[in-house]
Amino acid sequence: MRTVRGWFRETTGGLPATFWYLWAGTLINRLGSFVLIFLAIYLTQERGFSELQAGLVLGLWGVGGAVGTTVGGTLTDRWGRRPTLLTAHVGAASMMLALGFARPLWAVATGALLLGLFAEAARPAFGAMMIDVVPERDRLRAFSLNYWAINLGFASAAVLAGFAAEVDYLLLFVIDAATTLTTALVIFVKVRETRQPSVSVPASLGGAAVPKSALRTILTDRIYLGFVALNLLSALVFLQHISMLPIAMGEDGLSTSTYGSVIALNGVLIVVGQLFVPRLIRGRSRSHVLALAALVMGVGFGLTAFAEAAWFYGLTVLIWTLGEMLNSPSNSTLIAELSPAELRGRYQGVFSLSWQVAGAVAPVLGGLVRQEAGNVTLWLGCAVIGAVVAAVHLLSGPARERRAVALRPRAVPPVEPATTLVPPAPQAAEAAATAPTEPSTTR
Repeated sequence: MRTVRGWFRETTGGLPATFWYLWAGTLINRLGSFVLIFLAIYLTQERGFSELQAGLVLGLWGVGGAVGTTVGGTLTDRWGRRPTLLTAHVGAASMMLALGFARPLWAVATGALLLGLFAEAARPAFGAMMIDVVPERDRLRAFSLNYWAINLGFASAAVLAGFAAEVDYLLLFVIDAATTLTTALVIFVKVRETRQPSVSVPASLGGAAVPKSALRTILTDRIYLGFVALNLLSALVFLQHISMLPIAMGEDGLSTSTYGSVIALNGVLIVVGQLFVPRLIRGRSRSHVLALAALVMGVGFGLTAFAEAAWFYGLTVLIWTLGEMLNSPSNSTLIAELSPAELRGRYQGVFSLSWQVAGAVAPVLGGLVRQEAGNVTLWLGCAVIGAVVAAVHLLSGPARERRAVALRPRAVPPVEPATTLVPPAPQAAEAAATAPTEPSTTR
């Protein structure tokens, strides 16, 4: 019992109150994240759209997300984390309801585009706020705890959404909107602005140059952009589980509730095991961990080519989930160390952009490959991509780590120590003063 209590304290103790409010908001939001899980099935089975039309709608959601993360990253640095989060959540809830009531294809497509824009605009702000309030030494477990909350909610949502869809698909949109608004309420009541004053330092210290040089800084950061490109390739594989996987299972005669139960295994495994991952990978080469994660994920999706029964689909989900569990915390801590503090929101936005580009391309590309070359080719292609990403991680990892070490000593311009508005702020202020080059996860 003492060992369990000690592990629990080691895993959850010492994190600031703002982190736990963000964590609670994440859990509430994910408990109602019904729509995206079943959107492909809704469009093809309930609305009668073709696979290509469904892929295009999902692709527009990704396009909207790409715009949202870009705008959200800029607003996070200039306007603030809190107002960006609140605007994004309220807008996403509104668009969720609009999409549920939309009927013509053009209205559904427009709703998906705007939903993607608002929903994904929150990612850079959330990631930047997490880094603002959590000291560098605690980030690995903080990101793991947040990812655990995401998947606890996802596992529950996948099962509940399957049954809700059999009652009425509109219920999916209503519940999703309600939980999104609840998250906005938690942020409004409990979370204060965490952006550091150093984001807008006086012109005499070079502050005026930050907005003008931000894009150039990112576009010339080849090491970071290479890392983002690898995430894009991984995301193209990973996002097939919400676009082509439900369609493949449907063609094998499996129901929506069966798909919900199978995909829920992803969340269940993460809930059971994710909190042990930080201890498992602590002190190990991040490049090796990321390479192993990409390889395991590729194998899991590749085996889907041979699946026909629910148990086999479930086995493939469990395999690629192991890769996802290894990938997420290593990704998050590395992004944090590769991003300058004054451009934290924009760097978060660029990383999130890789997910949105994948969200736009993955369903269209997956549908095209499946339609023209067949189901087996699609999933075996995923395995090949996983192997390529693993190899490149091994080759590029040393340069990334050298960059992280080189950035670590840099300090925020010697103005007054950053004063945060975070409730228990000593740790956040210490992190801002000593770890200026950092950022964060989702799924």
